[in-house]
Amino acid sequence: MPSSSAVLEAVQVLVTSLADDSPVARDAALAALREIAPMNPLLVLDCCATVSRGGHRRFGNMAGVFLVMASAVRALDRADAECEFLRKLAKIATAEIVSSKDFNVDWQRAAASLLVAIGSHDPDLMMEELFLYFAGPTSALPAMLQILADFASAEAFQFTPRLKDVLLRVLPILGSVRDAQRPVFANAFRCWCQAAWQYIGDTPSDLPFDTDVMSFMNSVFELLLKVWTGSRNLKVQLSSVEALGEMVGLVTRSQLKSALPRIIPTMLDLCRKDQEIAFVASHSLHNLLNASLLSESGPPLLDFEELTIVLIALLPLASASTSKFEHSYVSKGLKTYNEMQHCFLVIGLAYPEDLCMFLLNKCKSKDEASIVGALGTIKHLLPRLLESWHTKQVLLVEIVKSLLEEQSLGIRMALAELIVVMASHCYLSGHPAELAVEFLVRHCAITDDDLNDPNTLKNEYFQDKRFEMKVSLSGLSELRAVCEKGLLLLAITIPEMELVLWPFILKLIIPKRYTGAVATVCKCITELCRHKVSQTNPLYTEFNASNEIPNPEDLFARLLVLLHNPLARGQLATHVLMVMCYLGQLFPRNLSLFLQDEVPKMKAYISDPEDLKQDSTYQETWDDMIINFLAESLDVVNDSEWIISLGEAFARQYDLYARSDGHSALLHRCLGMLLQKVDDRVYVHQKIDWMCIHSSMSIPINRLGLAQGIGLVAASHLDTVLEKLKNILDNAGQSALQRFLSFFSFTAKVEDVDDTYAALALMYGYAARYAPSTVIEARINALVGTNMLGRLLHVQHPTAKKAVITAIDLLGQAVITAAEMGISFPLKRRDQLLEYVLTLMGRDQNDDLTDFSTELLHTQSLALSACTTLVSIEPRLPMETRNRVMKATLGFFALPTEPSNIVESLITNLIILLGAILLTSGEDGRSRAEQLLHILRQLDPYVSSSAEHQRRRGCVAVNEVLVKFRTLCSGGFGLLGSYPTFTLNKQHNQASPRSLSSLPSAFVLPNRDSLSLGERIMAYLPRCADTDAEVRKVAMQIIALFFNISLSLPKQKASASDVDLESSYSALSSLEEMVSIIRRDASIDQTEVFHRVVSSACILLSKDELVVLLHSCTLAICDKVKQSSDGSIQAIIMLIIRRGKELREADVLRTTQSLLSSAVSLTDKDSRQEVLNAISCLAENTNHVVVFNEVLFVAGRDICTKDISRIRGGWAIQDVFYAFAQHKVLAILFLEYILSILQKEPVATNDSEKGEIASESSADDCILQATMFALNAFLRGGGKIGKQAVEQSYPSVLSALILKLGSIHGLAELGQNELLRSLLIAFQSFCDCVGDVEMGKILARDGEQTEKEKWIDLVQEVACSSSVKRPKEVLPTCYILSKALNKNQRAEREAAAAALSEYIRHSDKEPILLDQMVLELCQHVSDDSPTVRSLCLRGLVQIPESGMPKYIKQVLGVILALLEDTKESVQLTAVQCLLTVLNGSEQKAVDPILINLLVRLRNLQVSMDTKMRSNAFAAYGALSTYGVGSQQFLEQIHATLPRLILHLHDDDLSVRLACRNTFQLLAHLMEVDGLSLLLSKKYFTSDRRSDYEDFIRDLTRQLCRLSPARVDSYLESAIQAFDAPWPVIKANAVCLVSCMLSFLDDQRFIAPYFSQVFAILVGRMSQSPDPVVRAAASSALGLLIKRSNVVKSLTKRSSQFTTQRPRIPLATSLRSPDKHRAAGSGYIRLLPPTEARRRSERGCPEAGPPPTVTTKRRRIEPAWHWGAVRRSDGFHGKEGGAGPARPGKW
Repeated sequence: MPSSSAVLEAVQVLVTSLADDSPVARDAALAALREIAPMNPLLVLDCCATVSRGGHRRFGNMAGVFLVMASAVRALDRADAECEFLRKLAKIATAEIVSSKDFNVDWQRAAASLLVAIGSHDPDLMMEELFLYFAGPTSALPAMLQILADFASAEAFQFTPRLKDVLLRVLPILGSVRDAQRPVFANAFRCWCQAAWQYIGDTPSDLPFDTDVMSFMNSVFELLLKVWTGSRNLKVQLSSVEALGEMVGLVTRSQLKSALPRIIPTMLDLCRKDQEIAFVASHSLHNLLNASLLSESGPPLLDFEELTIVLIALLPLASASTSKFEHSYVSKGLKTYNEMQHCFLVIGLAYPEDLCMFLLNKCKSKDEASIVGALGTIKHLLPRLLESWHTKQVLLVEIVKSLLEEQSLGIRMALAELIVVMASHCYLSGHPAELAVEFLVRHCAITDDDLNDPNTLKNEYFQDKRFEMKVSLSGLSELRAVCEKGLLLLAITIPEMELVLWPFILKLIIPKRYTGAVATVCKCITELCRHKVSQTNPLYTEFNASNEIPNPEDLFARLLVLLHNPLARGQLATHVLMVMCYLGQLFPRNLSLFLQDEVPKMKAYISDPEDLKQDSTYQETWDDMIINFLAESLDVVNDSEWIISLGEAFARQYDLYARSDGHSALLHRCLGMLLQKVDDRVYVHQKIDWMCIHSSMSIPINRLGLAQGIGLVAASHLDTVLEKLKNILDNAGQSALQRFLSFFSFTAKVEDVDDTYAALALMYGYAARYAPSTVIEARINALVGTNMLGRLLHVQHPTAKKAVITAIDLLGQAVITAAEMGISFPLKRRDQLLEYVLTLMGRDQNDDLTDFSTELLHTQSLALSACTTLVSIEPRLPMETRNRVMKATLGFFALPTEPSNIVESLITNLIILLGAILLTSGEDGRSRAEQLLHILRQLDPYVSSSAEHQRRRGCVAVNEVLVKFRTLCSGGFGLLGSYPTFTLNKQHNQASPRSLSSLPSAFVLPNRDSLSLGERIMAYLPRCADTDAEVRKVAMQIIALFFNISLSLPKQKASASDVDLESSYSALSSLEEMVSIIRRDASIDQTEVFHRVVSSACILLSKDELVVLLHSCTLAICDKVKQSSDGSIQAIIMLIIRRGKELREADVLRTTQSLLSSAVSLTDKDSRQEVLNAISCLAENTNHVVVFNEVLFVAGRDICTKDISRIRGGWAIQDVFYAFAQHKVLAILFLEYILSILQKEPVATNDSEKGEIASESSADDCILQATMFALNAFLRGGGKIGKQAVEQSYPSVLSALILKLGSIHGLAELGQNELLRSLLIAFQSFCDCVGDVEMGKILARDGEQTEKEKWIDLVQEVACSSSVKRPKEVLPTCYILSKALNKNQRAEREAAAAALSEYIRHSDKEPILLDQMVLELCQHVSDDSPTVRSLCLRGLVQIPESGMPKYIKQVLGVILALLEDTKESVQLTAVQCLLTVLNGSEQKAVDPILINLLVRLRNLQVSMDTKMRSNAFAAYGALSTYGVGSQQFLEQIHATLPRLILHLHDDDLSVRLACRNTFQLLAHLMEVDGLSLLLSKKYFTSDRRSDYEDFIRDLTRQLCRLSPARVDSYLESAIQAFDAPWPVIKANAVCLVSCMLSFLDDQRFIAPYFSQVFAILVGRMSQSPDPVVRAAASSALGLLIKRSNVVKSLTKRSSQFTTQRPRIPLATSLRSPDKHRAAGSGYIRLLPPTEARRRSERGCPEAGPPPTVTTKRRRIEPAWHWGAVRRSDGFHGKEGGAGPARPGKW
């Protein structure tokens, strides 16, 4: 057992470790001391007190020391908590606080926790100690007060009865406290008062205060009130007010009453500070008011007049809080607001009526902040003081009425919230309620445009200087949201408001100022109507009873126009439609029924806004629906008077909408539609004038609406409209001089003239569009003949240009409409109009007004539509005009995709234009065919573009043009099945047959050759394999159209015999069927579809067309889209396979050249491979000699003239080799040729022994490289035929490659790496060819490694992979490699040995071969190469299991010999081989050498090499199978067990895993109870150190039950590990030893160890440079101290140390430090760990030398004997008898 001094020293070390540099060590020491403290708190306190004497200047972690002391004090029993001892501890803590000038929060809080812990045992003692420092001013006084405050918070029941003593000490010094310390005092008073309230609350019958305490409290109260609250220091003020807030209920009422005039202003001043301060002040004010007004002890101490100052001050503050923090529910602002409202509530409970009147008067003041605060307070108090304030209802309503017109945003917000609260409590009715509703509606009408316009908030400021900030736009949005919610609440949740809202709310729909609120108003109307309908309350009766509702016609007109925007905020259109249904009783009966039918349809269209947005024309469609809805409504009503009345309503509402708004444009159209139904010409003329007066021609949308409205009027009143337009034109003509002068003045005048002309043009256009066809011809001819439109060409603004273009288009459409109705006439000056359109379509170069790119696209799209209209009408389009139009328009196909809606419309119009040009040009079939090819070739750049959108546009255009061409030729053949085309105007198709019927078919139809079918099919065939599905569909339609047209056309006699009509029509039918299928089902396999298309084309093409197609294949193969390129190649292959026999040699040669050119041009490997497959296919199906000659010629030329490694995309000829290798006919011939050349060409060798290096000429190198390339290409082919050829000579090829790895690596070491790379490439290709993926991965990973170990491993892995994949090929391969062991080249021998070491495993079926291989390997175990020795040993242990018994003794002898080899690498191999061979060895073979193996393995277990250690431990465990029943083996296990336990938590993972496995294998032989259960728990396999320590504790508990001799040997070995070279092993040893000593019960047995282990732990281990060792030492010391009997005895003696003179030197030094230290009483001086380590390194006596541990059995020397063991034969030295132990070797 350790002596008492040793235990004390250990505790001191632990305490010293609290200041360790490492956090891990500090935490371990702290944890150990806390475990020790409950057993002997006095001892721990003594040690902590010792180190604390130097203070924090000498000890770096005073916080830890005080925490330990606090834990120990709490663990003291009542008997041990003696007064004197606690007083000394308190003095230590207080002395540290007093002596420190630097404030450190951590350790001073820890010191405070110690004093609080002392106070929990003896409050009087603690307080007495603290009171010593209250005698005079001291820097520690604040800390002492804080300690008392903490004690009061923690121990309220012990502190409160002693409050009198505290106050006795504190009061005398309060007068001298400086401002810097006053917050601490005030905080202490607050905590003391809170403790008193807690005491009173739990024990109300036992009042703790006597008159003295009350007197003291009154004195403190007066001091805080009169002196401290007046301090200029804000912190002092705030803390004083906070303390006063807790004291107000503890002082007398008289004193409180006298203090109120002073304390209230102070609190109010603080309430005006920031939110942190205001919250504290308002909370204290709440407590003050509660104590003053609602006390049970008497009446209120304040009259209401005296409270007005509080109310006046709080109202603005409450308004600021609610405006700034309304939605911040966790902020201080909201808490402050709640506290202020509590103050109002307390006042209201005391003086309800007075408070109400005060708030109402404040609402009449000029102070904006006070008004907002008063309104918010009323809202807060009204539900709580409802009964008390009921008599003030009228006054409150009047106040609200007076504030409805206030401009302040804050007042509006507060008023809106208050209106909802008042309405919910029935405070609103009659006219005031209507005003309140109107107020809410007015603010619901705030639009999004208002929120985005900063001018909306102009002059919106708080008048109070405290709120000098501009009201944010977000505040305006919040006001709107509050009003909307409030209005809905009134309509839905408050039944009493129904009488107010209905039908008053209908009046709020019409006014302009409420337009933005119509959606919310409609929601309210809907809810009210639903409620009334559910009560079967007829609405019409109520309407008739009220004269205040608006005119039904006005309502209908207003609601109809408001439908304009289907995406308006709040689903306006949907709610308007619902309201129209509910208000149907106001309108004529027929209209009401019509609404019931049509409104659901319109609601369905706008039900999904997101879906609606997908349609770019949704607004136009929706407006048309509204106009149609109006037209049908007028037809249904059929009442001229009601229609006239509705027209007046429309006319009155022009002032409700801005002219820039779309609603105004819709109103024009609505009035125009209504005028169309009126027969009164005078009325119509008046309303047209009204429309023009209320329009703005400078606004495009209003201008368009006016033109459409005028056009609708023209449908019934054309002459009246034309008369009006003539007057406008005459007025515009008078402005010509203004236009001329405008160039010298202002641009604005130009725009005014442009606007007039634009509006005039649109009105003429729409008038012509809607006018009756029977009267339109003369008027259009007059309009065009007068060249009026030419006057409009000078417009400059883009919108004006669009208007003129639209007008021209509308004129053309009017001509087309007349033709559809049988009134056909040519349009005069049509070509001139086209020139006008093309001129307007361009952009002016000098236009610098703004960027009109989007406007330009709109203009061009409209111009294309107008061109299409003009081209489609009579007379026929001349060639020059056609070319001019095409040149100006085709470039639009290259436009970008964005803006998509505009560009897509433009492209659509362009395609329609091309179709119209084809239909209206040419006189006969040949000219039309030429025109068709001209258009198609112009479209080719877009069809084959790399941009997907251009390809799609080009293909769609080609398809549309072909459809039109087929229409022209349809008279001679049947129509193709329906294809999707763009919907064109009917006039486009009417011009085609106008002159065809009179001509013979020979003139109408072109011949087949004029279509250039081969060229065209090759141009569109790639698109059938495009990446875009739509392009594929359209391309197949194009090919089908081409063949459909070609079969209907006449053929030349020379080519007529090439086409089989029957099979052609069958193929065409198949193609058309596939097109129909792909249109219906896009999920069909695209490859199958493409093959069917090509198959049909193969049949439909003539021979000459096929040749042309093959010769022109380069462009198709090199298509910019890879998938299309691949599809083209596949199509060519199919055509060659089916019709290749028809080609001549010249055709084959040209086709080969084209394909090779394509292969060279392609950089994509996959596409090139497809081309090479086509070359192979060409060679197979035609003359292969021609193909081979051409390919080989190009290959030789490239090798001689080019750097093929830098060719972009790779060398194409190499890919040709790949293609040949895959071919079943060409592969065998090509392989034979390559192998013959490879056998003739010698490989350069490096003979290191002869010093000769052979080299070849550069020409031979080129040939060799070409051969290697060819071999590589063949091996990488992967075809079945090529694979069979390789497999026939598999052993020879593999053996040669393996041996060449050795010889060529010699050249690689000299820097000649080219051959090595070529060989590795060929080897990799060989792996791919034979399907050995694993071998290929091995080569790819390590093939280029030139280090010997790397390529040896490579050969072994290759052989292993080969033997696994090809076991039948092992025998012939081994015969070849066995002979190679006798070669002179070392590298070849090593390669052969490496391969044989793997192949020998598969030689069990050939005993003769196995004998020969074993003989060869055993002979070469003594080779001069260590690599060969290791490899031969590896080979021996790989002998098959069936043959191993025959050779096992031989193999074990070799292993035993090599375990002591001079090379460590050979030793490692021997250990690894031992692990392998033990799996199948018999007992009789191992027994003779078992102990020798164990001894040698134990020597290797301490190797610094982690692999050696892990394998040595693993082999030790593997030998457990052979040691069953052997006493010698059991002794060896127990000798190794400590080392095994320590390495269970080795730094290296592999060592840990090996030790765990070995431990499990040895466990059943150790005869230890419960060991298997421990190994099954999770902590055994965990890598966390805490789990390992838990395992050690449980394990040692079992081991300590063994015999003392065993335990003694364990302890000896574990103590020797204290000098291990690994810090973690040292720490493990410390943990193991401490656990064993703690669990041993025999005190006599463990006594010798305790003192020695304590000495080591305290000396070297606690001062180790490694944190993990120091932490383990601290934990071990704590554990040993906790478990030892010495600690218990010390506990007994320590319990008497307060009454007797202490016998423990440390305790003595604690009580009389100077006396006993001078006497040399054994006081041990403690040093910080860093200082101790420095002294230890310098050899200072404080550290001392490493101790010598004396055990019961023998003397344990220092740790350099850790590696020494006693052998069973009595020899003592290094394990295995290799010599004496090496110093310093662990």
